[in-house]
Amino acid sequence: MAVSFEQAGVPAGVVVTGVDFTQIDDETFASLHEAFLHHHVLCIRGSEITQQQHLDFAARWGKVHQHPYVPHIEGYPGMMMIFQVHPITETWHADTTHALAPPKITTLVAREIPALGGDTGFANQNLAYESLSAALRELLDGLYAVHYGTDLAYEQGVDAKALRSAHPVVIEHDETGERALYVNADYTRHFAGWTESESKPLLDFLFAQATRLEFMYRHRWQPGDFIMWDNRSVQHRVVADHGSATRQLNRVTLHGDPMRGPAGSSYPYEG
Repeated sequence: MAVSFEQAGVPAGVVVTGVDFTQIDDETFASLHEAFLHHHVLCIRGSEITQQQHLDFAARWGKVHQHPYVPHIEGYPGMMMIFQVHPITETWHADTTHALAPPKITTLVAREIPALGGDTGFANQNLAYESLSAALRELLDGLYAVHYGTDLAYEQGVDAKALRSAHPVVIEHDETGERALYVNADYTRHFAGWTESESKPLLDFLFAQATRLEFMYRHRWQPGDFIMWDNRSVQHRVVADHGSATRQLNRVTLHGDPMRGPAGSSYPYEG
């Protein structure tokens, strides 16, 4: 299989062509895996992929996650249809960080894409951490932050204990060992042991730091794009500038492990 890789952005992103989803051998998969870890966001373009192939390929990267309250597409357990922009998706975030073990990878396939707009932005959290001063990195390395689920999750009756966890503010990637900033404006409310008012000034700074322009890659979708990103090293958001045009994607996420960092592992928050 003649697979080609083209870097899409300096902070993140690689576009891959020449992939045949019906015959991805171990050597090809290894090259995709290496590119993914290095570039954080991987797009396979110009290749047909069915919904079953999407599920099968995602499963090569880990255990497929079943969403606790959003229904899956009939016949494809673990696959959701993304068809509208929600305020949650317009804010920079990593997926469901309120969970004790948030998803490690998210995958999307573009089924219907607007002619203009509807891009997805990605922000490299390794760079966000590395560009901080040594003194601030030392402080953050010892902190936990508490992440809460959304109002929608509470309304759907999900157990409150499953919607609140404390993660290290700085996590260490379980495959690369690289450190990344791990707070986001959708889910993070305060530092463990701190009040929300005490936490707000530093969290606001970190939210801004996490999404600086120089850390961003903006993906312009094409129909049929398969894209996957690393929730351990990037944040993402939709750019909802496509008006009333249809935007439909299939989504599959993969189970992760509890986050670990210099401060140790994540833990359920009881405070």
